[in-house]
Amino acid sequence: MAPAGPAARSIATLWWVMLIGAVLIFGLVMILLGLSFRRRGAAADEARHIRVWIISLGLAFPAAVLLLLLAYGLVIGEQLLPRNNPEAVSVQAEARRWAWTFSYDARPERTTQNVLHIPAGRPVDVAVTSEDVIHSFWVPRLAGKIDAIPGHVNILRIEADQPGTYAGRSAEFSGGGYDGFSFTVIAHDAAGWDAFLMDGTE
Repeated sequence: MAPAGPAARSIATLWWVMLIGAVLIFGLVMILLGLSFRRRGAAADEARHIRVWIISLGLAFPAAVLLLLLAYGLVIGEQLLPRNNPEAVSVQAEARRWAWTFSYDARPERTTQNVLHIPAGRPVDVAVTSEDVIHSFWVPRLAGKIDAIPGHVNILRIEADQPGTYAGRSAEFSGGGYDGFSFTVIAHDAAGWDAFLMDGTE
């Protein structure tokens, strides 16, 4: 709920929109429930009112809200897909019980354990895989999560607005020891990123 990057902001906005939609539908259900306890009038009037409430509000309103939420969710999901961007940095993330190994296309010989270094203000494409079982790469303040699957590479785009340190988790239960399976993302300013690539200082 405290996004620090464009992808996380889109996901947070989607969450709020879905919450508002759910509250509207819940409110309507409560209104209809309250109306059901009213004193009943004439049979003809009652039948007409029931048709109006059930068809116009009981069916049409929730269907419209749910369709709008679905359309908005699809648009947000499509926007989160990684696209060609000459400014994007590429990083590989390999999971195993109980550590993450990160390597960097900008300097292939450099690897780090459980600490991912990225430049702030630039998109980063993280190629995620696993060497043993299914894990999940998730930095809640920067982006959504994606599975790390043995023998398969999934790509997640993350971006940090500002330099800082962000907590990452494996969001997939993968056996005993899972509760401590975490990592850290350090977003550097331009000078810090260049220094990391040059000397590998963590």
